[in-house]
Amino acid sequence: MSDLYVHKQEVDGFGTVAVRRLDAQADAGVVHGWVRAERAAFWGMNGLTQDQVADIYAHMDTLDTHHAYLLEKDGEPVGLLQTYEPEADRVSECYTVEPGDIGVHLLLAPADATAGARAGWSSALLGAVAAYVLVVLDRRRVVVDPDVRNEKAIARFLRQGFVAGERVVLPEIDLPDVYLPEKHAQLAFLRREVAFPG
Repeated sequence: MSDLYVHKQEVDGFGTVAVRRLDAQADAGVVHGWVRAERAAFWGMNGLTQDQVADIYAHMDTLDTHHAYLLEKDGEPVGLLQTYEPEADRVSECYTVEPGDIGVHLLLAPADATAGARAGWSSALLGAVAAYVLVVLDRRRVVVDPDVRNEKAIARFLRQGFVAGERVVLPEIDLPDVYLPEKHAQLAFLRREVAFPG
């Protein structure tokens, strides 16, 4: 596995899922294509240019607490994964961070118009993400904070074994390098022993 790839796994009946470090410049085109779509409105980047998206991920690459990855299925980009240390994020103002927690943001690529519905797609990708953050990174619990209006994402996490936490309001962040508006979020948690019993 090259230095770019941090995790690869075979998923029965699905293919090879890989987690690769995001290259802010080289991957900006594919990521911009996903985040500018209406279905990605909750990601908060709809109106940004490709250069602005590249700048955001270039800035993230300078941080020790936040990381971005591209998810690939059989070598093709299929999702964007961001991990973060909850104590270094605004989510820490809304719940009690436990040792071993890791935060995750996940954006799956839109379904190929010619392929139609993809049974098992999100489950296979979420399973690989869980293996990466809980086993490879040796974390005890994953926290997610989807927008309360993003019912599809919330349902996807709950089907995967996440347990719903509180509905919270993440405070606005207005810094020279980062602006994030206030966000009404549904917290959900996945413990390692639930995802990987035994």
